[in-house]
Amino acid sequence: MFSVIFPGQGSQIVGMGKEFYDKFNIVKELFKQADDTLNFSISELILEGPKEELDLTTNTQPAIFLVSYSIFKVAKYEFKLDLNKAKYFAGHSLGEYSALSCAGYLDFSDTLKILRIRGDAMQNAVPKGQGGMVAVLGSTVDVIEKLLKEHKENLKVQIANDNSEGQIVLSGKIEDLEKLIQILNDNSIKNIKLPVSAPFHCDLMNNATKIMTEELNKLNFKNGQNKLISNVTANEIKDPDELKKLLIKQIENRVRWRESVINMVENDVNHFIEIGPGKVLSGLVKRINRNLKIDTINGQSDIEGLKI
Repeated sequence: MFSVIFPGQGSQIVGMGKEFYDKFNIVKELFKQADDTLNFSISELILEGPKEELDLTTNTQPAIFLVSYSIFKVAKYEFKLDLNKAKYFAGHSLGEYSALSCAGYLDFSDTLKILRIRGDAMQNAVPKGQGGMVAVLGSTVDVIEKLLKEHKENLKVQIANDNSEGQIVLSGKIEDLEKLIQILNDNSIKNIKLPVSAPFHCDLMNNATKIMTEELNKLNFKNGQNKLISNVTANEIKDPDELKKLLIKQIENRVRWRESVINMVENDVNHFIEIGPGKVLSGLVKRINRNLKIDTINGQSDIEGLKI
């Protein structure tokens, strides 16, 4: 059995999806629809840059979704590849929105608009320069949770992403992260300060949660075709109302990607297909379990060689 997975922020590059845009009218139509929906040329930003603008969270989120959704539709309609035979759909953070839209829970235009709002809300939840994120390499969730517990009086830092074996991302205020980095260094735990402008998936995103609660409750979620794996619980979900609640919780809660993959594997998934720019999730899945079959779709040849 296979699962279809969709990447999150950090996978964007200028020119992503260009091969599909140049070759298939369905992609040109989707890019045009996206421009009309968002009232600016996101297609030009994706195809030509500049990178600095594409990297702004408010642009990155709808852009990655647009490319992922376009590739999914090309596979489905141009190559008759029935990806909805997948046991599960899942995505990393904003990728969860790609998953639910491709599975039929949310309209294409609604997804674009909500991701534009989400990106803006997350970007502006904390004043620029006050929050950040640190990646911890080669350690475990248990070790990091123990360290955070021991130092909870001195610093407030949360696990934002449990990505894979040996890759954990932490969020917090800059001054707390600086203290944490010193503690990690003292314990010989490798860490890297990430080039992000906001501390995603932690309590500091509270203002974004308020905005997204209001906006998500305006949307009409439908009954989708596939079971989704929630970032918040790492468990399957199909009920639209429950899905909406978990998308709200997702903003301040840890992305349980490692647990999500383990859960899918324990439920007979042995093949993962990543749809969207880059190969970030494929790399994480490989670190979690080296025995799995993993495919990424970044170009036409990837679809042509795919067997499901």
